[in-house]
Amino acid sequence: MADPKTHQEHPLANILINVLIPVMVLSYLSKDPALQEQMGKDAKLWHIGPIKALGVALALPLGYGVWHFVKTRKFNFFSGLGLFSVLLTGCLTLYLWNKDGTVKEHAGILFGLKEAAIPLALGFAVFFSRRSATPLLNVFLYNDSLFDIPKIEKQVEAKNGNAAYQKLLDQANALFAGSFFLSSALNLLLALFFFHGFDRTANDALEVYNGIIGKLTGWGFAVIGIPLLGILFLTLQRLLKGLREITGYKDDELLLPR
Repeated sequence: MADPKTHQEHPLANILINVLIPVMVLSYLSKDPALQEQMGKDAKLWHIGPIKALGVALALPLGYGVWHFVKTRKFNFFSGLGLFSVLLTGCLTLYLWNKDGTVKEHAGILFGLKEAAIPLALGFAVFFSRRSATPLLNVFLYNDSLFDIPKIEKQVEAKNGNAAYQKLLDQANALFAGSFFLSSALNLLLALFFFHGFDRTANDALEVYNGIIGKLTGWGFAVIGIPLLGILFLTLQRLLKGLREITGYKDDELLLPR
């Protein structure tokens, strides 16, 4: 039998291929060599133009996601979401780019809405899945790979704490859904900020557009990722505190040994 660790996704490779390298490609490879010469600047070997640079930047996470699926033969939710986001970015960009090298009006708001749409949909999915057979809170956070759920629920039953237990899960679910709503709003604001003052008719409009997408990808991790991690930590702490009160267990009794 194959060692399951062989197919585990390496977090560093994930960040490099899906974020850091595409950001560098969009930032440094997007310059058009012909335009550089017209402006009296030196065209570097790595200046391949905005269209090719965008293709390379999109191909990296797309190719990595397909490779990961082929290796594991399993659908990874985040990989699938990443692939969908990449394809959506490519399709929207093809729509926004005009044949004459300019960019359509309202590119900033349209790209911002694209960036906001996915976390917004996830937020609603998390919020309304609470009463379904498979709540997304259980998939992402409160699951049997982290918590000893059978033991917890047995103790909840023994202490007649079902009402308090359901209320706790509802509160954690609302907090978790709120993290996606926050992400949606921040994504939109970040896109509007970076697209502010963008000259869509400039000679280097496509290059600048790619640079903005690179900045959005890079800065999104800091501006959006840190608050989301904070909310996830708060949600986890709220769960642990509530479960301690309901069950009387300590953290090491609630959590599975790592």
